[in-house]
Amino acid sequence: MERRNFLRVAVVGTAAAAFGGANWREAFAAGAQPGPSPYGSLQPVNSSGLMLPQGFSSRVIARSGQRVAGTSYTWHPAPDGGACFADGTGWIYVSNSEVSSTGGVGAVRFDQSGTITGAYRTLSGTNVNCAGGATPWNTWLSCEEVDRGYVYETDPWGVKAAVQRPAMGRFKHEACAADPVRKVVYLTEDVPDGCLYRFTPTTWGDLSSGTLEVMTGGSGTSGSVGWARVPDPDGSPTATRNQVSGAKRFNGGEGCYYADDTCWFTTKGDGRVWAYNASQSTISLTYDDSLVTSGTAPLTGVDNVIRSSGGDLFVAEDGGNMEICIITPAGVVAPFLRVPGQSSSEITGPAFSPDGSRLYFSSQRGTSGSSSGGITYEVSGPFRR
Repeated sequence: MERRNFLRVAVVGTAAAAFGGANWREAFAAGAQPGPSPYGSLQPVNSSGLMLPQGFSSRVIARSGQRVAGTSYTWHPAPDGGACFADGTGWIYVSNSEVSSTGGVGAVRFDQSGTITGAYRTLSGTNVNCAGGATPWNTWLSCEEVDRGYVYETDPWGVKAAVQRPAMGRFKHEACAADPVRKVVYLTEDVPDGCLYRFTPTTWGDLSSGTLEVMTGGSGTSGSVGWARVPDPDGSPTATRNQVSGAKRFNGGEGCYYADDTCWFTTKGDGRVWAYNASQSTISLTYDDSLVTSGTAPLTGVDNVIRSSGGDLFVAEDGGNMEICIITPAGVVAPFLRVPGQSSSEITGPAFSPDGSRLYFSSQRGTSGSSSGGITYEVSGPFRR
């Protein structure tokens, strides 16, 4: 059967099971499809170099190799995964640096009005820090995207020293997402035959020890899945993904986000957004660029993924036409913003401020196409909440 039709048959009647709420269940019975954005069409390029919907504004908050305004911190090269943390009446945006040897994490601090009040390092001397995830106890997990890479637990305030967490597995990490209901952390792996993992700490809130498992199941895009313990999380001499017979394979795991009993994650190798229903132990497709039934797929090169408080998924592109696209609870896929003139870059680190009114993200290599050209943006406006 031709791949597009086969995947559509696999999705119908099963994708709905992986989403919380009636809207999600109804929307994905036929897979997310292109449609008009609830935010309207993109407007001409603004003074920040972005194309945004009507009513939204933006500013550049940092550039690689330059001091963050009003601070002594020089913004790191190749800004990648990020997250926001409440800081009293203000907030902090943390950002990884995806370069070898000197990687690490930087942070920008804002007051309640959005004024930058500080910037600093929270992790240094690590290797290709790609994405990661926030924990319910307000730490940032920064993941190394190298063979037998580590997860580092960092303090967004920069007060406590970062801690290596080898119990979470040593592999080519991408992103992770904490599930406070089942008290586990899901982790993606960025290789063509990668896996989806979950780590169960011995004590919730303490990542120093626990059990690493890998998802098991067939090659299908929907249905029930299981979990099996990884015997040696150290990954040597046998890689973690190859230690369990029947481990389910994913083509280039990227972003990962948990909400409402669902772990959404992306695989860039095949242009898919997946959903794992944690309460039912099932998996399904939210979006596949080969399932678009007419015209050109609006979302390609899927990478980081987050969800707004209003229920929309925001998916960043690595390549494509440098957009952040939304997937709505009504099953509509549409561009939310575009970064023109930066085709040698990728969009990284999308994260909402705690009140949901501001979206942060980076163009990792900016207009220069090099790691020294990163640009980090803030977008403000009437986000659906």
